[in-house]
Amino acid sequence: MRKIWTVLLKPRAWVAQVLLALLVVAFLSLGFLGYLKPLQAFLDSNALAFTVGEVRFSAYLLLKAILTIIIAFWLAGIFAEFGETRIKQLTKLKASNRALLTKVFQILVYFIALLITLDVMSIDLTGLAIFSGAVGIGVGFGLQKITSNFMSGLILLFEKSVEEGDLVELDSNTIGFVRQTGARYTLVETFEGREIMIPNEDFITNRVTNWTYSNNQGRIDISIGVSYGADLEKTYALLLEAAQEHPRCSQAPGPECYLVDYGESSVDFTLYFWVDNIIDGRKRPRSDVLFAIWRKFKENQIEIPFPQRDLHIKNSQALTDRETRI
Repeated sequence: MRKIWTVLLKPRAWVAQVLLALLVVAFLSLGFLGYLKPLQAFLDSNALAFTVGEVRFSAYLLLKAILTIIIAFWLAGIFAEFGETRIKQLTKLKASNRALLTKVFQILVYFIALLITLDVMSIDLTGLAIFSGAVGIGVGFGLQKITSNFMSGLILLFEKSVEEGDLVELDSNTIGFVRQTGARYTLVETFEGREIMIPNEDFITNRVTNWTYSNNQGRIDISIGVSYGADLEKTYALLLEAAQEHPRCSQAPGPECYLVDYGESSVDFTLYFWVDNIIDGRKRPRSDVLFAIWRKFKENQIEIPFPQRDLHIKNSQALTDRETRI
């Protein structure tokens, strides 16, 4: 039954056009043959009518209401599909913007169709003002999150701060690519292949890192320590050389290396280098540069120290005597 009503109220545009044409032909035929007025009088007769309070209901009134609703939905569907087709042709807009404009247009079309239907059915909207106000307050409290997400989606549409294809990172350590922006949520695909539907409100009220907002460059940091006996100038040159030799290393800005601290067991350096397109990933170039540093340090006898601890036993003779007894 639900599928029947769905097909009846929201058919495809060409199906709605055919049904409207058949309905017009049927009405014209009944009017031309002289059956329309007698049929109306029969359906509106007292035998097929009943009264609720001061309101009279008849089969004609119910049939008129049903036909009016169906025709209004058919027309709204035709206009909505026509508008969607026209919006999709606006290639200057991004896919996310076109999707949101389509949703707004569809909502507007069906809202106008509802107002026209109520007017044709002679329903006094002023009489429903108090009731609709109470219902509106209740619905408002219940749908405030949905409304907030919808308005946040519109803000993202006009600000263009987050668009399809951007690499974003949220406070919840969720990082991935924006695949779709809808009226209620934004679809983010993580590097693990997970598709997370994030409410649009989170992009407005929380801190969001957009790695590709103004450009696609990204910086990679490598911290490494060498022994105190190493040639620090040579170490500095080798670190820069390992980054510069990588094919994805950006030349503007170029790599930089800093001696940051004299640690407990090592002299600590930090290497910075940029990649031109962060969308291709950062782990692979970081791994490649680390391998290159390892090889260069081996070739030049530069040691990477590891933590070592010396254990001093105050009464070693007592320990020796105990082992002897055992």
